[in-house]
Amino acid sequence: MSMQPQGVKVPEPEEVGKGLSEIKLFDRWSWNNIEIRDPSLKKYISLRPVLLPHTGGRHEHRRFGKAQVSIVERLINRLMYPGKNGGKKTLAYNIVKAAFEIIHAETGENPIQVLVRAIENAAPREETTRIMYGGIVYRVSVDVSAQRRVDLALRFITEGSRLCAFGSPKSIEECLAEEIIAASRGDPSSYAIKQKEEIERIALSSR
Repeated sequence: MSMQPQGVKVPEPEEVGKGLSEIKLFDRWSWNNIEIRDPSLKKYISLRPVLLPHTGGRHEHRRFGKAQVSIVERLINRLMYPGKNGGKKTLAYNIVKAAFEIIHAETGENPIQVLVRAIENAAPREETTRIMYGGIVYRVSVDVSAQRRVDLALRFITEGSRLCAFGSPKSIEECLAEEIIAASRGDPSSYAIKQKEEIERIALSSR
C-alpha cells in the first residue's frame, strides 16, 4: 500500500538531475561549461555546483579535504585571513559577490571561468626550499605540488586586492575584480602575476 500523500507529486529521477544541473552560484552564475585548461589542477579546483558557498569547515579534519571545497568558497575563506576580517564570512561573501558582478560587467564572461583562468595563470610551477649540509644552508629549486599551486594563487590574488584597497579610494570589491581580471589575462601589472614570476625567477637561479 502506497504511503504517498494525496496531491503530492514525487519528482522523477530525470527531474531531480535537471534541478541539480540548474544550481547557480549566488543564484546567478552557472557552473556548467567551466573549462580548466591545466590538467594538473583539475583535481584541486572544485566546480561542484553550489548555491551558497559555505560549508562550515566540514572539510577541516580530512586530509586533502579542501580540494573538495568549492573554489569560490576557498577565495572567500582567503579574504578572511589575516587581520581584522577574520571570521567575518558574510562580509567576505558579499565582497566576492559584488566583485563577480563587476567582472561580468567588464568582461561579459562567467566570473567563475575568469577566476579559474586567473588561478591557472597565477599558480607558480617552481619555487625554492632550504636544505642544510654541514651547517651551511642552500636554496634549491623544487617543483610545486598542484594543491600548493592553487593555494598560492588564491593567496596572491587576495593579497593583491587587499594591498590595492588599503589607503585607496577604490573599494575592496573593485580591487578584487581588477586583480582577478588582470591575472586571468596574464597582465604583468597584476600583483599575483608579479609574485609568480618573482618566485619562478628565484627558483631558476637556484637550479
